[in-house]
Amino acid sequence: MIKRALISVHDKSGLDEFAQGLADLDVEIVSSGGTSAYLVEIGIPTTRIEEVTQVPELLGGRVKTLHPRIHAAILARRDRPDDLSALEEHEIEPFDLVCVNLYPFRETVARHGVREEDAVEVIDIGGPAMLRAAAKNFAHVAPVCRGPQYERVLEELRRDGELSLDTRRDLAAEAFSVTAAYEASIAAWFMDRDTFPDRLIPAFEKSLDLSYGENPHQRAAYYAEIGARRHLLSQVEQLHGRELSYNNLNDLNGARLCLREFELPTCVIVKHANPCGVAVAGSIEHAYERALAGDPVSAYGGVVVLNRPVSEELADLLVAQFIEVLFAPGYDDGALETLAEKPATRILVDRERRRDAPGERDYRRVLGGLLVQDRDWDIEERAGMEVVCGSASEALWGDLLFAWRVCKHVTSNAIVLSRDLQTLGIGAGQMSRVDSVRLALEKAREHGHGLADAVLASDAFFPFADGPELALRAGISAFIQPGGSKRDGEVIAAVEQVGATMIFTGRRHFRH
Repeated sequence: MIKRALISVHDKSGLDEFAQGLADLDVEIVSSGGTSAYLVEIGIPTTRIEEVTQVPELLGGRVKTLHPRIHAAILARRDRPDDLSALEEHEIEPFDLVCVNLYPFRETVARHGVREEDAVEVIDIGGPAMLRAAAKNFAHVAPVCRGPQYERVLEELRRDGELSLDTRRDLAAEAFSVTAAYEASIAAWFMDRDTFPDRLIPAFEKSLDLSYGENPHQRAAYYAEIGARRHLLSQVEQLHGRELSYNNLNDLNGARLCLREFELPTCVIVKHANPCGVAVAGSIEHAYERALAGDPVSAYGGVVVLNRPVSEELADLLVAQFIEVLFAPGYDDGALETLAEKPATRILVDRERRRDAPGERDYRRVLGGLLVQDRDWDIEERAGMEVVCGSASEALWGDLLFAWRVCKHVTSNAIVLSRDLQTLGIGAGQMSRVDSVRLALEKAREHGHGLADAVLASDAFFPFADGPELALRAGISAFIQPGGSKRDGEVIAAVEQVGATMIFTGRRHFRH
């Protein structure tokens, strides 16, 4: 039976209905500071914490609930005579429900320019202590830590007059996950000066249940990192279509990372986590047409992302294709109406205006562990690159840098062929670099792209001259690659011999 509840919350959303529901069930409510004032103001009877402890709030509110009369009332085991005797001896009445949510530490430190002393003051001490105590004693006490739990708790109390052990166990599990994530965010803030601390404690919160994983026999969900300034679906709204799948989100991630490389109207089409068509143009309509033309076969059933709103004209082009996910910063009314003709297409609108996520790390799960690295955000400046043979006009530099930026987002070994800011052929994920060159060339020929004056980007150095020689015979006129091979001299000589151009970037971009 729930006879007595302790409520101490910072976020009072939904508290009026929850507290009134408890009061209607004749539950005595004890509350602290601001919570007590709020409940009194809305006419819900409550006993203040200091009436229970006989000690006023101390240290400007830092100490309110850290008292034996509070924690003994939470931790007492009702099936232990010695615990009950101790309560009776000290005239302590037990709590059956503890409702606590925590100070907004993550929200505070996410604000620009927050002072360290202000951040420290929103590190909650009493809240997690009470919540963990209630969760530990779930056999006798119900820990409630989130607004979405209020309705479920009240419904069960009204129906059954009590909360089942299974419910209390579920509430305890969520309470410990909430306090663990809270402590993890504080630890991460303190360790922010150390990129790779001795202990890494990431915390994630489920954002979306997924129907299945990469394959139907795998279960899946999408989790957003707690405290992250932005994530894959932050400020993203689904306007139409089926539920998002695991593969949709994986492809969307690759497409968004590639799209952020460009400022001008750009379209990126991704299939199986690799770009299959990328183009920059004077208008978003033309960018889409050119990205699609890069590899229209692979684009079937792909993810299409755009960095400009979708017009009615563009919608007419898009609806002619089978698109799994469409992602853009906006849609004209008529465009959305047209696109909605395809019931399966997942239409997402991006309301996020920030592009960066400074300091974000890249995680990859491995057997029994985690690989962690800096995310490959940086975009090299042309000034740091070296023309090792031939010469490059401004237009050629533009094509080379375009191909280089796309190449960064293709699975290694990666080869990207382009011309006039449009991909023509992409070779991805081959064990041999010359095979990636061969695949990119075949892709270009397959879709009718002549390669005269086209350029080639390679994510890592060419170990032999065979790859460039194959590309030169096909008409490639310029190369951009990191350099650094023992046979760089042979590679340069092969390119120089036919009067072509080669740029060394000095940096590779493996993506495995």
